[in-house]
Amino acid sequence: MKRLPATLIAALLACGALPPAHAQASQRPDVGAFGFDVDGMDRAIAPGSDFYRYANGAWARSTPIPADKSNFGMFTHLGDLNSERLKDILEAARKNARSKAGAAYAAFLDEAGIDRQGLAPAQPWLARIDAVATREDYARVAAKAVREGIAGPFEIAVTQDDRHPDANVLKLSQAGLGLPDRDYYLRSDASMTRVRAAYRDHVARLLTLSGVPREEAVQRADALLRLETDFAKVSWNRVDSRDAGKTYNRRTRKEMSTLTAGFDMAAFLDGTGARTDELVLVQPSAITGIAHAVGAAPLQVLKDSLRVAVLDAYGDVLPSAFAKERFDFHDRLLSGAEQAEPRWKRAVAFAVDAVPDEVSKAYVARYFPASHKAAAEALVRNLLAAMDRRIQALDWMTPQTKQRARAKLAAFHPKVGYPDAWRDYTGLDIRADDAFGDRQRAKAFAFDREMRKLGRPFDRDEWRVTPMTVDAFANFSAVEIVIPAAILQPPFFDPNADAAINYGGIGASIAHEISHQFDDQGSKYDEHGRLTTWWTPEDLAGFDARTKALARQYDTYEPLPGVHVNGALTLGENIADLGGLAIAFDAWRLSLDGKPAPTLDGFTGEQRFFLGWAQIWRLNYRDEDLRQRLLTNPHAPAAQRVWTVRNLDAWYEAYGVKPDQALYLTPDKRVRIW
Repeated sequence: MKRLPATLIAALLACGALPPAHAQASQRPDVGAFGFDVDGMDRAIAPGSDFYRYANGAWARSTPIPADKSNFGMFTHLGDLNSERLKDILEAARKNARSKAGAAYAAFLDEAGIDRQGLAPAQPWLARIDAVATREDYARVAAKAVREGIAGPFEIAVTQDDRHPDANVLKLSQAGLGLPDRDYYLRSDASMTRVRAAYRDHVARLLTLSGVPREEAVQRADALLRLETDFAKVSWNRVDSRDAGKTYNRRTRKEMSTLTAGFDMAAFLDGTGARTDELVLVQPSAITGIAHAVGAAPLQVLKDSLRVAVLDAYGDVLPSAFAKERFDFHDRLLSGAEQAEPRWKRAVAFAVDAVPDEVSKAYVARYFPASHKAAAEALVRNLLAAMDRRIQALDWMTPQTKQRARAKLAAFHPKVGYPDAWRDYTGLDIRADDAFGDRQRAKAFAFDREMRKLGRPFDRDEWRVTPMTVDAFANFSAVEIVIPAAILQPPFFDPNADAAINYGGIGASIAHEISHQFDDQGSKYDEHGRLTTWWTPEDLAGFDARTKALARQYDTYEPLPGVHVNGALTLGENIADLGGLAIAFDAWRLSLDGKPAPTLDGFTGEQRFFLGWAQIWRLNYRDEDLRQRLLTNPHAPAAQRVWTVRNLDAWYEAYGVKPDQALYLTPDKRVRIW
């Protein structure tokens, strides 16, 4: 990795990425006087008691969650902005007869036309399911379902091979659950019991809408719930499912016939078009258990599982009764939303899902010039240099492991803004009067494209998210971080905002992704992206002790009465938050070039840095959504992410945090990893 001099910030200044850290911006920022919404604070709360409420309390009280959302915050704010921008693009595209995106958008908007067609578009699928007469038939139809974006008993994907990162490999994972997680089936508390009863009713209503008599539909729904409960009993939990070592299990197709007795795996793989003699099982015991459960289930129950999966997955392109049923269960009951999103917003999402790169190309051309990409790439280099210095300064790591860690950092492949090449959709048929068929064809087109990667080298330049994604990512095997264009906007990044705010916002977000490559799972991959052990045993023990301390810290948090954060499930994200914040703080201090940061509106530079971090995590949840996240999401809730500051000495110095305040940790209890 090329080392940058102490005047790193000059690279950013030259391309307009940031104003000087020791000076105010020449134009007004998008938010507040210096990039932070001071009016959103609650200064009655001491920073050391609850830094989230201190920085965001007034905003949290005064910001309602829109009726069509289960949560609302800075990410959803940018998501709404992107939807408005994409609407403008797609409204123009629908007037262009050659635009597949415009046709997809128009097809979804035609609600009256979808209602007029009734169940006719789905009838070929329902007839195919009704015709299933053998277990082999079931496996082949399940394969076709997966190819068209419909859930089956297993999930299949082509990904980079963790142990051979220059190659692609087929991965097979557990699936088959209609509820968000195995715990929804297995826990006996009242809330989960209610959800299971509601799910049984939801399945029965879908069957009834498709022509099954009501009384019979209820009985068949009960049987389907029993089958999925059998799947849940053998499914892995989310903690084990994120363990890179446990989830790499290479097997031959011949071995699969024994491992999946009860399910015709050969017919399933052939049906997906997977031409490979080897594959990786993600949860081998679960895959065996699900296969056995399939083998023991009556064929009619298996057929009903496919029928319900089709009607659920395609509910929003079927008559309004199906769309309403889908919303009432998935969005209202499970997530707490009060009403469906406007049809145009869902049409935007439909078009992006169908032909993502056609829409992305237009978005980038209008909203993200090449100069912005160059500025963000310079910021990434600055943060990588800060991480390099932190590795060199670690007091718990031996020189041998430091050398390998620095080699991995030097091998990073940052992707910023948008890809250099766009996908071609020649051969994909999208029609303005066939929303159901458009989804089928688009899903199959994308799936087949993935299957064709088998036997070919892994493409390190390919993007797997769109530039409109308001998030950032780390890919362990590719040793890459991905920063889409859409997150490079206020409040995360504003070239007219104070530098401390920017470093606390987008700086910490990008550094979070850098740190992911060294979290509890990313650290298992070397500088080539191979899943292997490259640490000395003593360094690995020291790392494990620190990460376990962080997990215990998060286990104590209780966002809902009786429901705690799962420190093991969220560990990777918490390590990345902690490392990212420390890296960004160092990079900001370096950008000062030895000069003191100015005081703005009574806030020191150090204080503003931490306010920038807190501001990007402004987020209000509905209880239903928060409960689901605590069970299924590898990220801690927003407030607890902000509380990461309690592990940084600089935060205590900036705010004069006292030992009697709730977030105070004695120096020996502050977790320090990277």
